[in-house]
Amino acid sequence: MTSNTFDRLKIPSGFWTELHQIGVTGQDVLRKAHLPLTLLIEPVFVTTAQYFAIWDAIPKLIDDPSAGIIKFITNSKIAQWPPSLLASYHARNYRDALNRMSRYKQLCAPERFHITEKGKSCMIELEWLNTDQPEPPMLVYNTFVALLELGRRGTEQPLKASRVELSYPLGNVKALEDYFGCSIQFGGSSNRLTLHRSDLDKHFISYNAELLDILIPALDQTLEEQQRNKSITEIVKWLMKRNLEGGRPDIQTIANELGMSERTLQRRLTGEGTSFKLLLTEARHDQARKYLENPSLDIKEVAFLLGYEDQNSFYRAFRSWEGDTPSNWRAEQLGISPIPANDLDIPPIH
Repeated sequence: MTSNTFDRLKIPSGFWTELHQIGVTGQDVLRKAHLPLTLLIEPVFVTTAQYFAIWDAIPKLIDDPSAGIIKFITNSKIAQWPPSLLASYHARNYRDALNRMSRYKQLCAPERFHITEKGKSCMIELEWLNTDQPEPPMLVYNTFVALLELGRRGTEQPLKASRVELSYPLGNVKALEDYFGCSIQFGGSSNRLTLHRSDLDKHFISYNAELLDILIPALDQTLEEQQRNKSITEIVKWLMKRNLEGGRPDIQTIANELGMSERTLQRRLTGEGTSFKLLLTEARHDQARKYLENPSLDIKEVAFLLGYEDQNSFYRAFRSWEGDTPSNWRAEQLGISPIPANDLDIPPIH
C-alpha cells in the first residue's frame, strides 16, 4: 500500500532538535538514509519506508545506540510533545494513558499497539500497517523506552518492566537492562514489552481533566477525519493479506473487522471502482511474489499461505498473473537454474 492517503506520517517538529542531544544532526541522518535535506525545513509527510530508513541510519551515527535512545527519550521536553502524546501524559492512570496512546498513535504514524492484559502481566506488541519489512531495532527500542518513560513521568514512580523481548541486541545491552529493570531476551520472533499489570492502576500525578476536555474532542475529530479520508480499498487489501495465511478471508470477516455491514463494504468498494473478489486476487498475487522470493518456502507452503485448497489452483492462478510457473518465476527472480519439469513440486496442468 503506497497511496499518500494511507501510508504517510509526519515527523514531530522537535524530532531533529532532540537528536542533537545524542550528538546527531538531521543533515547527517538524512544523508545516511539517502533522503532529501528538505525534510528538515518542509512540513511534509514521509512514507513508512522513508521513516524506517531514518531510524536505520541513526544507530550508524552514534557509538552506543542503546544509551543514545535512553538519553533521547528521558531528556525529551514535555512542551515539545505532540497533542496525541500529551493526551496520554495527562490521563487518569497508566492504563488510561496506554489506551489513549494506542488510540491516538494513528494520528502520528500508521502503527498499532496490541495491548493484552492477562494474569499479572500486560503485554504490548507493535504492528506497522503499511509494510512487510521488520521495524528498525532502534525504533522498537525508542517505542518501548517511551512507553515506560510515560508511566514513570505520569506516576512519578520508578516503574520497571516485567519482561522485554527484542529481535536482536543493539549497543550496550546492560544500559538497556538497567533502564527497564529486568533482563532482556533476544532472538525471538517478535518484539514485546511486558509490564506489571498492577502498575496500570497507578494514578497519574499529571492527570488534568480540564485539559483533556479540550484535547480529546479535537483529537477524536481529527482521527475521524483521517479514517474517513483513508481509501477503503487499501485498508481492505491490507486486512486480506493479514488474514490470508491458511485460509481464504471472506467479506463478512473483513466487514466485521471494519465495524460495518457487508452491504456497506460492498458499496464503498464499488464507489472506489473495485470489488472484494478483485482485491482478494490482487492481495494473493502480491503475497505470492513475496513468498516465492523466499527460497526457504516450498511451493506447497506458498499455496497454503495464500489460502488455496490445492496446488493446482495456485498453479493456475499464478500462470494467469505472471504467464509462467511459480518455480520458473522464482528461479528467474533469484538468479538460479530453473527446476527440471519432472522435478517440479507442483502438479502439471492437463
